Amino acid sequence: MIAAIYELLLLLTGSVAGVVGALSGLGGGVVLVPILTLLFGVPIEYAAGTSLLATIATSSSAGSAFIKEKLTNIRIGMSLEIATTIGAIAGALVAAMIYAHNLPNLIFIAFGAVLFLSVIPSAERLFRGRFRRSKPDRTTKLFQLHGRYYDMASKRTIVYNGVRWYLGEAVMFFAGIVSGLLGIGSGALKVIGMDWGMRLPIKVSTATSDFMIGVTAAASTAIYLALGFIQPVSAAPVVIGVLVGAFAGAKIMEITTSNRIRLFFIIVLGLVALEMVLRGIGVI
Repeated sequence: MIAAIYELLLLLTGSVAGVVGALSGLGGGVVLVPILTLLFGVPIEYAAGTSLLATIATSSSAGSAFIKEKLTNIRIGMSLEIATTIGAIAGALVAAMIYAHNLPNLIFIAFGAVLFLSVIPSAERLFRGRFRRSKPDRTTKLFQLHGRYYDMASKRTIVYNGVRWYLGEAVMFFAGIVSGLLGIGSGALKVIGMDWGMRLPIKVSTATSDFMIGVTAAASTAIYLALGFIQPVSAAPVVIGVLVGAFAGAKIMEITTSNRIRLFFIIVLGLVALEMVLRGIGVI
């Protein structure tokens, strides 16, 4: 009976993480790791392993829905994926060394610090006002970083150009390192790399991030699995919940304004960052 209740709670936790992950482009892991460690008492290395599986589920569910709605820019996502995958493998190897030396608090502090830094550019864009298309630069023309989509919330077609591809690529490599190190899809940094770095609309950044995070997570999942940090029995209900929640989150985003998504993104990041830093320094 207790085991059944525990699995039900994990299922509900996964559903909430899936909704949050789809709406924010974070992949759900940024919510799952704190919940599993702070509320369920799961060691952070096992929480990170479960989170990576959940991130793949989020990408599969929300990513497919966003592609159908033509919010995802597949060309941009694929052009950035190489850097983030290489970074993810490097980050997972660094995480293995940290856990081998029994220094999990470093992961908590690093997790919180990364999220706090992620809030700054997102908050800056929140007050910038209505999205304005950037003028194409050399990378826009070279890699064809442009697109359009119909925004149901504003009832208009949004046309955009991606710029500064090199900046997006640099952010993606760092995002990959963070993904492998912390066991998350690093969607926070991916969204920032596209939203702030490449000047893409927030909905396109979020949808493309959800498309990318699965590949990034898969690159480091193999290392976590080899290290024994993934427990299939406890991970299964979480992944099922994430699949359902991510699909629901994708539908919610279609009818939500961009600024509300960005504000939601900032609030979630801030709260989770505070919790993780406090845990890392031993306050909670």
